[in-house]
Amino acid sequence: MTDREREDHQFSEGQGFDDTYEGFDLEPPEFEVDPDKVDPVDSRVLTDMLDRRNVSSDAVEPGKLLDVGLEYMHINRHEQAAETFERVAQFTDDERLQQEAWTNKGAAHAQLEEWDAAIGAYKEALTFDEESEAQRASENSSGATARSDHAATAETNLAYALWESGHSEQALEHAERAVEIDPRFGEAWYNRGFFLLERGLAEDALDAFDNAIRLSFRNADVLEEKARALEELGEYDEAEELAEEVEKMRDEAEQQLLE
Repeated sequence: MTDREREDHQFSEGQGFDDTYEGFDLEPPEFEVDPDKVDPVDSRVLTDMLDRRNVSSDAVEPGKLLDVGLEYMHINRHEQAAETFERVAQFTDDERLQQEAWTNKGAAHAQLEEWDAAIGAYKEALTFDEESEAQRASENSSGATARSDHAATAETNLAYALWESGHSEQALEHAERAVEIDPRFGEAWYNRGFFLLERGLAEDALDAFDNAIRLSFRNADVLEEKARALEELGEYDEAEELAEEVEKMRDEAEQQLLE
C-alpha cells in the first residue's frame, strides 16, 4: 500500500460452480433474458430483474448469485458487482453470507475509488460482529470472542478505504483490529506496518512487515515498505538490498505482462 494506486482489494472466493458448469453467464439460470425484449449486454438488466418487487426471495439462490458478483469482479465490471452483492445481502437470511456480500460490495466500490460507499459497505459487514459479540463471548469458555469469517478482511479493507479518504488515525485503529481478529492474516499485518510507519514508528512497523512476510504475504509493496522502515532505522545496507530485490520483482512482473 503505497502512494501508487493499489490494483487489488480483498474479496471472497465464493462457493464456486458445480463441476458440470459449462461457462460463466452474466445472468443466473433463473433470470435468463429474452433478447427480443432487452439488450442482453445492458448492464442494468441483472439489477432490474433482481428487484424485490418483481422477484420473490424463494426464486433466488444467494450463494450462486454471490458467484455471479465475483465473476463481475474478475472481469472488472465493478458497478454490476456492487449491485449484485447488495442483492445477495438483501435476499439471504444467512448472516455470514450477508457479511461476505457487504465486504465484497465494499471491495467493488474501492476498485471504483468510491471510498465513502466502500466505507459504508465495510461498516455494514462489521455490524454482524457487533450485534452478536456479547453472545459469542459468553459461549466461548476461553473468554475469547470468535469473530465471523470475513471480519478481518472487512477491517483491513476498511482501514485502507479510510486512509484513502483522509482518515489516517481511524485507519490504524481498524488495521489493529484486523490483526487482533486474525493474527495469521498477512495483509492485515502489512497494513498495520504501513500506518505505523506513516506515524514514524519504524521499529514497530518493521516487526509488522516481518510478520506479513512470515505469513507468506511477500510482494514488492511489502518489501518496499520494509526497506523504507530500515532506512528510517539507519539500516541502509539491508534497505538497499531490498530495494534492488523490489526493482527486480517489478521488472519480472512487467516482462510477464509483455509476453
